[in-house]
Amino acid sequence: MKLLIVGAGGREHALAWKLAQSPLVSGIVAAPGNPGIAAIGRCVNVAADDAAGLAALAARETIDLVVVGPEGALAAGLADRLATLGIPCFGPTQAAAQLESSKAFTKDFCVRHGIPTADFKVFDDAIHAKAYLGTREPPFVIKADGLAAGKGVVIAETRREADEAVDQILFLRKFGTAGQRIVIEDFLPGEEASLFALCDGETAVFMGAAQDHKRAFDGDKGPNTGGMGAYSPAPVVTDAVIADAMERIFLPTVRGMAADGAPFRGVLFAGVMVTAEGSKLIEFNTRFGDPECQTLLRRLDADLLPVLHAAATGTLSSAAPLVFDPRPAVTVVLAAQGYPEAPLTGSIIRGLPEAAAHEGVEIFHAGTRRDEDGMLRAAGGRVLNVTAVGDDLAGAIARAYAAVDAIDWPGGFCRRDIGWRAL
Repeated sequence: MKLLIVGAGGREHALAWKLAQSPLVSGIVAAPGNPGIAAIGRCVNVAADDAAGLAALAARETIDLVVVGPEGALAAGLADRLATLGIPCFGPTQAAAQLESSKAFTKDFCVRHGIPTADFKVFDDAIHAKAYLGTREPPFVIKADGLAAGKGVVIAETRREADEAVDQILFLRKFGTAGQRIVIEDFLPGEEASLFALCDGETAVFMGAAQDHKRAFDGDKGPNTGGMGAYSPAPVVTDAVIADAMERIFLPTVRGMAADGAPFRGVLFAGVMVTAEGSKLIEFNTRFGDPECQTLLRRLDADLLPVLHAAATGTLSSAAPLVFDPRPAVTVVLAAQGYPEAPLTGSIIRGLPEAAAHEGVEIFHAGTRRDEDGMLRAAGGRVLNVTAVGDDLAGAIARAYAAVDAIDWPGGFCRRDIGWRAL
């Protein structure tokens, strides 16, 4: 099979790395790809949210399966365009992708289908939003309705911070059109985890769990980011938590989307809060998380391609079960100075071969470019993902940070406490 992988980040590099191991793969094309993926397959300069251009590329290259990494392509309707061409797509239609592209849609869906989540209200004007805040107790959770690259959530500890967040999103358009509406929801106490299920429109199969770190700095300080690191397995995700999430979140969602006329195919990523009353949905993503994907795929001890193809073609019930290495994996994200607000790009990165030589380590490119002079440079906010496996979590973490320390990149930074909850 010839594959097209859509995207340019660490998640897509990890997908290419894992899929290239399949004996069923005859070739990999990536759009737009990155320097790490270029060592695995051929990169074509088509933007990851250009649905028309990507569909044309898939037809021109006679692609057998399209694997979509980022949410933008899904929200732009790539799967719909591919369906008209008869090309299987691992990723939901535009209608089904609303589970991520609109938080207001998802909250309403949860109410209609009895999926546990926090109480909420949706607003498009600041006056009514602030009045509602006056009826609730802090901390306040304020979310931009649309896609904001994982940064559209503000947890405000005080009323003043909450009012400022409302103004930033609705008046000043901090998140652009993603902030035309906001969702204000109650804060859920508990421990957060990322759970994944593969879906084929009719059923769902659990695909593992991880725990990530959203805040930019050690000790969970600083602004929310797209994710500064992750580890798997997460001790908080017990067998009971998995069973509860499948029964009350994943399966009702797949059935509900089918009943609503928008069957979901692809991977459903549920950010859940594990509470004393069971798991409650924080939000859905309709693609693999980043950096959770890198962490999970390091532990996957099976051919990824058949199960992705089965999900895309509605035959998941006949796919072979997934097998995971019991050893833990951890991913440390190296980000450019200034991330997430104003990352500095263009700085030179050295030492990757030395870092990758460490036992149990893989390095995925997340935001890099290779210039004509041959130098590797930072080209984004999250730039590199250092992923390691170990006999235990402490060992995996030690390996990851040893590799981080071998990278010569003064223009970057990372958190030094990835995995602290589990430790």
